[in-house]
Amino acid sequence: MAIIENTLRQKLEAGGVAASFNVLHWRSVNAAWLAKECGFDWLFIDLEHNSMDLDTAAQLCVASLPIGVTPLVRVPANDYSLAARILDGGAMGVVFPHVDTAEQARRAVDACKYPPLGHRSMTAPLPQLGFATFSSAQAAEVMNRNLMVVVMLETMEAIDRAEEIAAVAGVDGLMIGTNDLAADMGIPGEFAHERIERAYDKLITACRNQGKYPGMGGVYDHDLMKTFVRKGVRFLLGGSDVSFVLGAGRARAGFLKSLST
Repeated sequence: MAIIENTLRQKLEAGGVAASFNVLHWRSVNAAWLAKECGFDWLFIDLEHNSMDLDTAAQLCVASLPIGVTPLVRVPANDYSLAARILDGGAMGVVFPHVDTAEQARRAVDACKYPPLGHRSMTAPLPQLGFATFSSAQAAEVMNRNLMVVVMLETMEAIDRAEEIAAVAGVDGLMIGTNDLAADMGIPGEFAHERIERAYDKLITACRNQGKYPGMGGVYDHDLMKTFVRKGVRFLLGGSDVSFVLGAGRARAGFLKSLST
């Protein structure tokens, strides 16, 4: 049967480090192929910070599935119904921002995983199963094994509770939202601050203790990225479509302007 495996999970299970191509402004399904060509492992489709509709996000997910780029979608905080719908539409996982407690993490799992892990409503056929017909029991087992629930810790309250959040059954990864965490700490933008480093140490330790994957968002300085990966971060946001265009565009424009000087 045409089961599409979660290649992001497989890479993490093998001990690798996986980076995303973040879709913030792009609206075309060729974003998945661009991510593949560039060498990214997964697509981070951000429905928290853009105006993209659910149908566009679902099309991006389905375009990603057959080429080995795993589509994960970040939904707005506490939007559990949207999470279930985008999973039905082809996402291989959901990223929940602003999770401060174990109870919030449990609600995320409840919305995304089928019984016995959660209470997501059964539906078929699913693009992650190649639209093949499975029994309810088969579909639940395969989807629960493949789909990922990632929770974002973005406050000191969340960091202080990292161990209990990581202990929630059905949570697959914990990611620090470094921009919001730094702001919450009163040190906006100071990603190299020792308090940020201590927060990552605490997250990584909690994930190791509970068998979960530690993640990183919002850090794009190469030296800092290297530091946190060496500490134990295993999946991270690699950069957004707009940042890649701006970076390459500015470099080319600068070169072109230099020709006339």
